[in-house]
Amino acid sequence: MGLEQNNSTEFQYNQRYIWLISLTAALGGFLFGYDWVVIGGAKPFYEPYFNITSTSDQGWGQSSALVGCMVGAILCIILSDKLGRKRLLIFSGFLFSLSALGTALSETFWWFNAYRIVGGVAMGIALNLSPLYIAEISPPEKRGMFVTINQLLVMVGVLLAQLCNWQISLIDTSLPENASFEVIAASWSGQMAWRWMFGAEIIPALLFFLLMFLVPESARWLVKNNQVNNAKKVLEKIGGKYYSEVSIADIKNTLHQGDLGKVHFKDLLKKPLPKLIGIGIFLAFLQQWSGVNVVIYYAADIFQAAGYNLKQMMLNIVVIGGVMVLSVFITIFTVDRFGRKKLLLIGTGAMSILYGLIGYSFSVDQGGLVIVLLVLTNVMFYSFTLAPLLWVVLSEIFPTRIRGAAISIGALAHWLGNFTLTYFFPAIKENLGWANNFWLYGLICAFGFVVVYLVLPETKGKTLEQLEQDLN
Repeated sequence: MGLEQNNSTEFQYNQRYIWLISLTAALGGFLFGYDWVVIGGAKPFYEPYFNITSTSDQGWGQSSALVGCMVGAILCIILSDKLGRKRLLIFSGFLFSLSALGTALSETFWWFNAYRIVGGVAMGIALNLSPLYIAEISPPEKRGMFVTINQLLVMVGVLLAQLCNWQISLIDTSLPENASFEVIAASWSGQMAWRWMFGAEIIPALLFFLLMFLVPESARWLVKNNQVNNAKKVLEKIGGKYYSEVSIADIKNTLHQGDLGKVHFKDLLKKPLPKLIGIGIFLAFLQQWSGVNVVIYYAADIFQAAGYNLKQMMLNIVVIGGVMVLSVFITIFTVDRFGRKKLLLIGTGAMSILYGLIGYSFSVDQGGLVIVLLVLTNVMFYSFTLAPLLWVVLSEIFPTRIRGAAISIGALAHWLGNFTLTYFFPAIKENLGWANNFWLYGLICAFGFVVVYLVLPETKGKTLEQLEQDLN
């Protein structure tokens, strides 16, 4: 009898244990969130220090970490099904620590970007494997909630980075509110503030590195690699002996004996995987090309265009982070009730309308509070739909035997989308202008709404093994 046929009350889950290992793994998401947005608040200070004036250098400074993210995703494609989730997450903790220290001490733009790329590798691994690990250890009826916990920690990392950036920017009281490029370069903020913004990450990075040694490996990966006794111990600690027996049986039923411990990349070409990978790649690009990362990375430029000075911009960026954190609670309480597909339709539909309004506001020079409120509302819809649900869906739709590699392909597409959006945005904005740029994102979200409605399967409430059977 499979898990999907049992009432969840038959199993006595060790909720405390599940929460502890989920939160430990989700620290990878926290570090991703911090590293992801700290660059946006540091931008007004490190650019004068390194005398960055061209659009290509501006784009490279904002996007260099994303090259590392793609490398991290490729490492996961090759290694996550061979070495397991735990070892790679430990490695990412080490890289986060190295990147935080190296970026903070950089004296040249070359070394600055080199250490940002190192951090990007860590981001690529963590954002890929933290939700996957949590999905594989979570009870099926609460899997959406637990995977979304990772996204909550991502947003907490975002908010903490923005708070740190804001508070550090306030230290230099001698810096004028409308300081010029040259004045900022010569000030304490231009010389030191951005270093502290990056360096603060080393404390949670070292904590993640150490704590990951204490969590177990994914039981599904252990079974797949012929370590059934170890898997039983993990599952018994999660839900008791009966839960362990049923889970092991379900996992084995989805694996051919000859496949245990092996990764057959040719399986990626067998039905229904090409379609499922296509869905994953589309959602990954949609999440990025929906444009919210432009709001995150280039918030200072957007709010400056809307008429705000430097200190006001930094505060507005913090408010964005607060909205992102609070929005994830909507996902936590709705994702296992309403499902993934319905929430994605709500998000893409609302964002397409909001981008239209933001573009209109810029076209008629209606700046200030109106644009801030529209941007915040747009960020809210993104944060409880596209942001977390990409990783929930990716962690659910692929077969156990090839799940790590398949998710990593989706993650690689995510980082390709992120890099192209971020690197080319300064040039696109310069050619299209603010209004046309936001209207373009609105069209992309409208197209995403149509595709999600027609193609995406619903995955809520089923075990990973039941989903594998259904999707086959």
